[in-house]
Amino acid sequence: MSSPFEYYSYQPRQGHGLSHDPLNAIIGPRPIGWISSISADGKHNLAPYSFFNCFSYHPPVIGFASSGWKDSVANINETGEFVWNLATIETAEAMNQSSAALPRGEDEFVFSGVNMQASQWVKAARVAESPVNFECKLTQCIQLQDQYGQPFDSWLVLGEVIGIHIAENLLDDQGVYQTAAANPILRAGGPSAYYAISDENRFDMFRPIIK
Repeated sequence: MSSPFEYYSYQPRQGHGLSHDPLNAIIGPRPIGWISSISADGKHNLAPYSFFNCFSYHPPVIGFASSGWKDSVANINETGEFVWNLATIETAEAMNQSSAALPRGEDEFVFSGVNMQASQWVKAARVAESPVNFECKLTQCIQLQDQYGQPFDSWLVLGEVIGIHIAENLLDDQGVYQTAAANPILRAGGPSAYYAISDENRFDMFRPIIK
């Protein structure tokens, strides 16, 4: 059976031929890795990464990719620690401000107008205005390679989540985390597109049972 679609096809190494690269709009919307870290000499950093996700339940491992050896990557490699902070509608503007390319050592917490909350198990600070924070220990920092085995300037940072903080109002009477109640935001394509989620758009499916 042939596909019902007519496809626009291209090979990325030869260019996409469109007005904007569609890759990150297709792989989207994506959760945001709002990462706080601290350098070996005690300077705080806060930055969002749109290539972010969770990769393991037990133990919990999360990770983000950075195009270039940015301050977050440098700090995490120096100290072996970082914090992920949930980006929400309420913190969206601050999250966006923290993406500014400040000189190394300048504090994005101050620049973006958010407060630092001391972590319990790592030295990197939490965003006090974020309702969920994961404290993490670095497990791997991997330089990505192309199909020919050639490394390029992009880095995948993976960390085990050693501590989780959840605002209690996000847990229902049965102790179930209410995803939409946190008002999380997701990164879409282009220079400015984001999405929010709501319970109105939720649907449920269960895995098929093979007897």
